[in-house]
Amino acid sequence: MGMCCFLYLIYLLCSLFDPINAEKFDYPIANVSTTWTNSLALEHSVNFTDGSSVRAILLRGATGFYGPSFACGFYCNGNCSSFHFAVFIVYTNSGSRITNPNLGFPQLVWSANPNKPVKENSTLDLTKGGLALRDADGVLVWSTNITGSNIVGLNMTETGNLVLYDSKNYTLWQSFDDPTDALVPGQKLVLGKSLTAMANKAGDNSFALSVTNTGLFASINSDPPQFYYQEEVTGTKNSTKPSYVRFRNGSLALFILSAEPNKPDSVISTPLASSMQYMKLESDGHLKVYEWSDLSGWIVVADLLTGILAECGYPLVCGNYGICSNGQCSCPGPLGTGGDDNTTFRQLSARQPSLGCSRITPLSCEDTKYHRLVDLNDIMYFYSPPDITRTDIGSCKNACLTNCSCEAALFQYGSNSSDGDCYLPTQVFSLVNNVKEETHYNSSAFIKVQVSPVIPSSSPSSDPKFKTAGTATIVGSSVGATVGVSLLVFVILFLIRKKKNVEEEDDEEYLDLVPGMPTRFAYEDLKLATNNFSTQLGQGGFGSVYEGALINGTKIAVKCLDGLGQVKKSFLAEVETIGSVHHVNLVRLVGFCVDKTHRLLVYEYMCNGSLEKWIFPKTEEHILDWKTRQSIISDIAKGLTYLHEQCRQKIVHLDIKPQNILLDANFNAKVSDFGLSKLIERDGGEVMTTMRGTPGYMAPEWLSSVITEKVDVYSFGIVVMEIVCGRKNLDRSQPEERMHLLRLLKEDKGCNIIDKNSDDMLLHREETTEMMKVAAWCLQSDFARRPSMSVVVKVLEGVMEVEPSLDYNFSSGITPMTTAKDLDKQVQFRDSTPLLPSLLSGPR
Repeated sequence: MGMCCFLYLIYLLCSLFDPINAEKFDYPIANVSTTWTNSLALEHSVNFTDGSSVRAILLRGATGFYGPSFACGFYCNGNCSSFHFAVFIVYTNSGSRITNPNLGFPQLVWSANPNKPVKENSTLDLTKGGLALRDADGVLVWSTNITGSNIVGLNMTETGNLVLYDSKNYTLWQSFDDPTDALVPGQKLVLGKSLTAMANKAGDNSFALSVTNTGLFASINSDPPQFYYQEEVTGTKNSTKPSYVRFRNGSLALFILSAEPNKPDSVISTPLASSMQYMKLESDGHLKVYEWSDLSGWIVVADLLTGILAECGYPLVCGNYGICSNGQCSCPGPLGTGGDDNTTFRQLSARQPSLGCSRITPLSCEDTKYHRLVDLNDIMYFYSPPDITRTDIGSCKNACLTNCSCEAALFQYGSNSSDGDCYLPTQVFSLVNNVKEETHYNSSAFIKVQVSPVIPSSSPSSDPKFKTAGTATIVGSSVGATVGVSLLVFVILFLIRKKKNVEEEDDEEYLDLVPGMPTRFAYEDLKLATNNFSTQLGQGGFGSVYEGALINGTKIAVKCLDGLGQVKKSFLAEVETIGSVHHVNLVRLVGFCVDKTHRLLVYEYMCNGSLEKWIFPKTEEHILDWKTRQSIISDIAKGLTYLHEQCRQKIVHLDIKPQNILLDANFNAKVSDFGLSKLIERDGGEVMTTMRGTPGYMAPEWLSSVITEKVDVYSFGIVVMEIVCGRKNLDRSQPEERMHLLRLLKEDKGCNIIDKNSDDMLLHREETTEMMKVAAWCLQSDFARRPSMSVVVKVLEGVMEVEPSLDYNFSSGITPMTTAKDLDKQVQFRDSTPLLPSLLSGPR
């Protein structure tokens, strides 16, 4: 009894003298119709000596006398001119008060708006439809976008999960499903989700940790991504593929889906942590586990991604082009001997060598004849792609020199340099000194640089001997010059003719030198793989597609390009461009074939075929539910966003339609047949071409001869309308007044034309009506009023809203009834109005 009184007295004294928020509070739950304003007026605001500040709106109190606890609210770190709505860990005492500001600084573990902070007086609204974060000017920054729901409350759980729930206590949304750069114990990282972190070095690089069907991977963004950590799961059966990883005590454990429906998922058991932990993907690419210590605060207890290369195995440890050796950074050396100054690279900062190196003379594709390679022996790279090319060291170097997009030739081999692995990256991060005793192979790096042309210091006419030449010499020189010129003209004409003949043969050889090219197949191998092209999957404007299977069992789709006259040009364009384009919502080019007159492309096989058969179904088994349709629309939008705004060279598809949207086994949608059309340079250069596309999906501006990427946005709007309505834009089987879907959208604004063959669609009328507004926005007659595809993605994710004042007086675009005279014209490509940074920097 005496001990209890003593502890209670201590508690009262702490309450009286705790300078930080002495009022008791423990408020883990909030009800709907609540609004919080981000200001000092919030009751539970705490400033910390490290410069951070929290304004808690929900707190799950400590389970013990003192300890770390989860809270959510507004968080800032620095001058606090901008805030994030976040979940953070704070230190509390037994009265559930945030305390101990000199040691227990807040630790951010989730943020709703990591890339778009809000200002003072921003607001967070909790309604029946979910959470909505608005900046001080009222602009919507982020929302949970749960339409058609009936939310009753918000809960900050003991495990750090922020949950929206309904009257039956069913979870409708949770922060655990959308991690940012951290995980807390018990939280999953599932397929399709990633931890991301911006790099701390200059530039726009970022790191990502993600789960795929083959394992756990950490990468740095490039095109394609370069991996610096790979934990692959062997085997091909479903029972051996990872479903997700979960944060357990000090580690990530790969969970394997059980093949038996009632059997729990399998995972290696790990002991429970002795104190609060969280895991964070850092700005240097490290994945560190932090644990609370009562004596030291937050300490690092594990660094999970560090492998055999130790610190040098991280992509930006020494910045771009920097060479890492035992943690020390240096730049590539000189080009060679024979010049007064043959230095090729310099450090960005002499005081901070880890910031990396830059070329003294920038590379120029206009002067490729002055490209040279700096030879770096016993230098390796952190990344080796799985589909790397086997060749000799000379061919590897030549392949880089003959293609401007190649930045370096990285060669790795055993004892014989005539047989090794050649990797030609288009972006080079940190290099590594190769310790052969540890790696057990040889390696060399050849970094491309630009050398200056040699300019003679004086002309021959300044030589005194030249000035004393006699008249006979001048006459002789004139005759000689005439003969020389004639001979030169003859040689030039001969070489031009020979070059023209040789170029036809070199086209095929050139394809082997394209960096990062997919696999090259022999025609006979593809003929065998497709059983002599017996099973046709479809046919389009560029050729027929056949089903096939490689020797290892991998299913493929083989496209045979038709029409030899145009095939070579379109084939080269697609192989060179698409071979380097990688995105989860774009159909992947596996390989190609060049064999005499045969031109074939080998794509990944999409087992559920084209979208067309699923949205215009003939049987009930092909009818899609609303959630699947919604996901497909989002996938298409993300694929087009990548083509329009994130490729090195903008790609406008020009033929978006259901037949060119393919579905995999999980109904993930991928855009196909991109890269076959003209490419538009980012600098707004104009290209002339003829009209192309599919009537019914072509924007009205095709008739005005001014084309931008907004033609894809229009086609996307038609496809969205067809997906939601479950019928074609032009359906001649309908009565005349209902034949044109666009006309029906104009009349009732999408309220009564959704697919009535699906009961599930009828249950989501509010959401489908909102989706039809997205379609209407994309179908604006004035292309300048249509959104960019990145804006469409933000609308679909709920972080932006549809333009409120839409014009429903749609132009019908190019239909099958459009006259041949209208179609017989050339068109002029132009880049649309450049996107403002604010449109591209929101949360993704």
